[in-house]
Amino acid sequence: MKVVKNIVIGICICLLLVVLFLLVYIITYRNPADKKLANAGIVEKQVQVGDVLFNYAEGPDNGPAIVLLHAQLLDWYSYSCVLPSLSENFHVYAIDYPGHGKTIVPEGYEMSAENIGQDLGRFIDEVIGEDVYVTGNSSGGLLATWLAANRKDIVKAAILEDPPLFSSEYPEVMQTVAYKAFTQSNNALESEEYDGDYLMYWINNSKQFFSTYVFDGAEYLIKDMVLLYRRFNEGEPVEIAFMPVSVQEMLRGMNYYDPRFGAAFYNGTWNQNFDHATALSEIDCPVLLIQANTGYLDDGTLDGAMSKEMAENAMNLLKDGKYVYVDAGHVTNLEVPEEFVRIVEEFIMEDLND
Repeated sequence: MKVVKNIVIGICICLLLVVLFLLVYIITYRNPADKKLANAGIVEKQVQVGDVLFNYAEGPDNGPAIVLLHAQLLDWYSYSCVLPSLSENFHVYAIDYPGHGKTIVPEGYEMSAENIGQDLGRFIDEVIGEDVYVTGNSSGGLLATWLAANRKDIVKAAILEDPPLFSSEYPEVMQTVAYKAFTQSNNALESEEYDGDYLMYWINNSKQFFSTYVFDGAEYLIKDMVLLYRRFNEGEPVEIAFMPVSVQEMLRGMNYYDPRFGAAFYNGTWNQNFDHATALSEIDCPVLLIQANTGYLDDGTLDGAMSKEMAENAMNLLKDGKYVYVDAGHVTNLEVPEEFVRIVEEFIMEDLND
């Protein structure tokens, strides 16, 4: 019995040490991309432009200026895998656009493509001060589309990274997987449960997401990890290890996310005065359309940013368009960073050589 007792005590001690190690690791974890960004000379900054306090990351002036606009729910850091490589040949500006990251907007700020696009144009005018290449993922791709169509004087070429062209307009938006996220954003604003902490609201109401992309019951563990990390890293971006990179970036992004942004897609105001077909037909500069994996669920719901038919429609409307399909998920720069860098560099170099 004494031997068994000692074995049990030993196991308990080992488990305790493991738990203590995990707690220390969670509290002190820093994304390894931080060091790579610092070594590349990429610095996070803030600047006031009109009514908006923009948060962004800027690299050294190593070539033409390129503006990077992240996907909805994320922030500029979602480009951390590709910024060091891109900064070798370009002057990178990865921007937290309104509703995301540490960018601060005044109360009642209108979450629409037109309003945000105008402020991004002012940022380019006042902070960058030269014509730019612009690339955007998802909603960032829609903003890149708006800029290319409405600020022709400053956009040399645009890269649209799996944007929800046509699919995020009514009535099509109601038959997409993204509509669930837009609905959840709207529900948060109408819920007594929502206290301004969208990340906690999302974790508490996303059981199916965690079951699909992490494991059953993961929401309870992740909630505790987030609360623990926040307690010892007050004011810092939420960085949680042991997660798929896409989930890790979502947790970081939603720590700052303003659900009014998603709610504007739910109620249709985000696309007010921004007809996708009209905008695409008015773009004069070269455009690269990147499409990621897409398909339909059994119930006919679009499981992707665009259907193949929507992408073809977009290409037919562009005066100078190029299409590339990437075998990856929606945030291509996270999933296939090397391929993404190659595609971007080849497209821009081709434009520079014309």
